[in-house]
Amino acid sequence: MQALVKTAKGKGLVELREVPVPEIGDNEVLVEVKAAGICGTDLHIYNDNFPYWPPVILGHEFSGVIAQTGKNVKDWKAGDRVVGEPHTLACGTCWLCRTGNRQLCPEKRSPGWGIDGCFAKYMSYPDPELLHKIPETLSFEKAALVEPTANVVSDLFERGTLHPSDFVVVTGPGPIGLLAAMAAKAGGASKVVIVGTALDEGLRLPAARKIKSIDHVINVNREDAVSIVMDLTGGRGADLVVEASGAAPGIASAFQLVRKLGRITAIGLTGKDQITFPYDAAMFKAAELTFNLSTVYSSWDKSIQLLDSGQIDTEMIITHRGGLEQWKALFSDLEQMKGIKGVFVP
Repeated sequence: MQALVKTAKGKGLVELREVPVPEIGDNEVLVEVKAAGICGTDLHIYNDNFPYWPPVILGHEFSGVIAQTGKNVKDWKAGDRVVGEPHTLACGTCWLCRTGNRQLCPEKRSPGWGIDGCFAKYMSYPDPELLHKIPETLSFEKAALVEPTANVVSDLFERGTLHPSDFVVVTGPGPIGLLAAMAAKAGGASKVVIVGTALDEGLRLPAARKIKSIDHVINVNREDAVSIVMDLTGGRGADLVVEASGAAPGIASAFQLVRKLGRITAIGLTGKDQITFPYDAAMFKAAELTFNLSTVYSSWDKSIQLLDSGQIDTEMIITHRGGLEQWKALFSDLEQMKGIKGVFVP
């Protein structure tokens, strides 16, 4: 079978290779991949900006069908339609695992960087307890985005404490920001505002303007986001700010946009060792700031329901589809912001 492989350490060094169909152990399942989302992490690995263990098949956002099960696997059978959490090979014994936080286990090796991932026709999946069934009514393409959706559901519903009727501002209209905006409205937000820059006017802000869940779209190079949000909230500010830009200006603006005693949930990574942080502004707001990483188990079934019901519509953000042989064009367009979200259909 063909697979997209990061062959060695260094920038680039990705190629389409012919590799054998993986053999599975007694406690594993073999998944036939039907669709696979391209994540920013895959681009970071391509550019040597994320931990990985080469040679390794890239990709961790997948949907598929179980093709084979190991002899000790009891809860799954061939033909089951599934998605899977990327928290594979966690140790199970550290304090994080034992408190139900295996997603943060330092020993875990996720598909796509720690073990072979989903940019191939088949993938071996070592921890079947992390699989989730998807309904027949949910397409494989949409289901491939359960993983990024579960990230925003974890960060807004599980940790970011979204409340019904909240006024929500999302900074950063990338794939995660757009998913977060739709999730916020599905979770009961009264109004949702998304904030971007002139660089986002090519695709991202126009896409945001078409999403019914988003009430206001602001380009900070043309409008004063803080003034608009204050006007919309009677001078109070946002109840919840979702920081999905990972950019220092976006992070700084979160503390201007949020109300006193408001909440900020951080999703975007900066890719830098340090940034300038408006510490006193946060103190004077007495704001809660929650840092987030990865997903929790309960967010996956919620995400599947939100996608299946159409409350989160991934068709609004999938701009690129293609086979693995088109990987160079898809990677290039996504890096250059000529696309929002790409999906491989191996």
